Amino acid sequence: MARMREASLKFLKTLVNTPSPTGHETRGQRVWLDYVGRFADETFSDAYGNCVAVFNKGGSPRVMLAAHADEIAMAVSYITEDGFIHVRKLGGVDAAITRAQRVVIHTRNGPVKGVVGNVAPHLTKQDDDKHRRPKIHDLFIDIGASNRKEAESLVRVGDPITLAAEFEILRKDLAVARAFDNRVGTFAVAEALRLLSESRRKPAAEVCAVSNVQEEVGLLGARQIAYSLKPDIALVVDVTHATDYPTVNKAQHGDVRIGRGPTLTHGGCNHPEIVARLEAVARARRIPLQHEAMSATSGTDTDVIFWTRGGIASALVSLPNRYMHSPVELVSLRDLEQIPQLLAAFVLSLKRNERFKVRI
Repeated sequence: MARMREASLKFLKTLVNTPSPTGHETRGQRVWLDYVGRFADETFSDAYGNCVAVFNKGGSPRVMLAAHADEIAMAVSYITEDGFIHVRKLGGVDAAITRAQRVVIHTRNGPVKGVVGNVAPHLTKQDDDKHRRPKIHDLFIDIGASNRKEAESLVRVGDPITLAAEFEILRKDLAVARAFDNRVGTFAVAEALRLLSESRRKPAAEVCAVSNVQEEVGLLGARQIAYSLKPDIALVVDVTHATDYPTVNKAQHGDVRIGRGPTLTHGGCNHPEIVARLEAVARARRIPLQHEAMSATSGTDTDVIFWTRGGIASALVSLPNRYMHSPVELVSLRDLEQIPQLLAAFVLSLKRNERFKVRI
């Protein structure tokens, strides 16, 4: 495959490597705004740090291209007399795979390194408890402090914690990192704005690229920004579970494969006319698509955006991701590049003042 544009790859690496724990997204949002601002008519942020870049201001319809900026993480919850740190979850952290990981605690005075302790098998009891999955309160972090006073001179309760795992190319177009969920989404909406700014055709629509906060703890930032922006159409970008590796039940979770293109979700919050337009645009641009069915919810910001202010015509575009919510999330950069191409082509397909309504 052709290599990703160098400036885009640099942006992706920087974005993924910049810690953005849910509720503490500021550093990552600065990276995003610095990049996307060069392609926008204006940029702004709101009270809780949702960030917006507007292109072709005054156009119609207003299209929101949205993705969440936050990553799962932990927070300092309690410091023992011996200087060890217990934690709370920020989002869907798996305690079982967090043991024996290196971490960074993000404090007011800069990063503090630590490790999540893991008792050697020689010292564990050989009984039924050995098979119990750890809970988050079982974890403890060792920062090398000798007592509580020393630890409290370095960290405080509430400081967020991320795993020390960064972006790497695994092989060919496959990349691995923590927190591709969902920095790949905010990358995609920024790149869509770039493609539109470089296009010879001017869209009829106004485009608001959005990097929103606190998805991992309740789809919270999307509720705020969708309400205030009042878009006519919303395309949400997130990751989805690739199911092309051992032990995953395709009958239960569907057949989604790395390298076969982004996915479209059908049903529920996904407006059928928006989905149909995305499919038509993808065919015209020869962008391969995979398909997913949803039940009651999609598990993404689409679930709250679509019912805002009486209903926003919305659809979800997802990037297949192996090993989600782990330090080794794995994606295809080729799949990723196809998402901004799809988003930009959708925007260019819109007619002036076009609206979408379910046909009855």
